[in-house]
Amino acid sequence: MADNQNQYNHTYYNQAPYQEEQPPMYNPPQYQPQAGMDPPLGYVQKSRVAAGILAMLLGAYGIHSFYLGNTSRGLVQLLVSFLTCGFGAIAMQIWGIVEGIKLLDGRINTDANGVFLKD
Repeated sequence: MADNQNQYNHTYYNQAPYQEEQPPMYNPPQYQPQAGMDPPLGYVQKSRVAAGILAMLLGAYGIHSFYLGNTSRGLVQLLVSFLTCGFGAIAMQIWGIVEGIKLLDGRINTDANGVFLKD
């Protein structure tokens, strides 16, 4: 009988402590656009031509980047233009013209959310 009780105590003390299983955290599904998909309901597609014209005319200030939803890129273009007292605006305008050509050519065809630009 002592042998049986010793075996019981041995298994009892060596068991892992009881842990209550936690339910998984709820993460709502995010919109993950894929090529060829329609934009989500209520989302307005951006215009490729408008973005290209904004890039050509106001590329130094990053207006086209803000329009397409690339706020960090637009902020960099804007701050470089202003904080260099206009000297950096020349480089930013060249950057804007190159992006404007890419937008109008169709090489850039999605906005920051991955939704295709409309013509």
